[in-house]
Amino acid sequence: MISAKIKQDLQAVFDRDPAATGKLEVILTYAGFHALLAYRIAHWLKAHDVPILPRVISQLARWVTGVEIHPSAKIGTGFFIDHGMGVVIGETAEIGDYVTLFQGVTLGGTGKERGKRHPTLGNHVVVGAGAKILGGIKIGDNVKIGANSVVLKNVPANSTVIGVPARVIKSQGERLPDATMDQVDLPDPISERLIALEQELIELRKRLENPDGPSHP
Repeated sequence: MISAKIKQDLQAVFDRDPAATGKLEVILTYAGFHALLAYRIAHWLKAHDVPILPRVISQLARWVTGVEIHPSAKIGTGFFIDHGMGVVIGETAEIGDYVTLFQGVTLGGTGKERGKRHPTLGNHVVVGAGAKILGGIKIGDNVKIGANSVVLKNVPANSTVIGVPARVIKSQGERLPDATMDQVDLPDPISERLIALEQELIELRKRLENPDGPSHP
């Protein structure tokens, strides 16, 4: 079981990273894959009630890779961490299948609450660099989360969210791509509205400067 998941994790690198050219390169040089490999081993040991060692493995992986994954977190198949540095995945976090996290992502808590205090991510979720998803919230399938967003509330499936705090800018639309995320071209409705208001002000100024000009509907 664990070996099958590791094979799928390795394949996920090639599916989603165009820079990956060979298995040996990935195995030797990809910190995200190293962190995930350590997690798979630590999680298996944790599930079999082995004391202390799972946390030791996770801490060693953190020092070596810059990625911290708690052994008790639940991670599905085909998981991919791009670049990896600064990624934190908390104890009660749950991650579905074919999820992609970019560097600096935090799946964390919001305080000292007990129980389910970290987020649950559905399948085919893509989380942009530096995004923070906090608390025991649920992120639906096929969701895109923009870079540096701070997500504090549940996000419905097939949505795109951006901002601080994050807001939904696309919902229940066409299914989003599994493997890529165009973080440059995400729409910004606030910016678009400000541009529209600026155009309205320009038109009003023209009317005041030329009151005898042609009327507008």
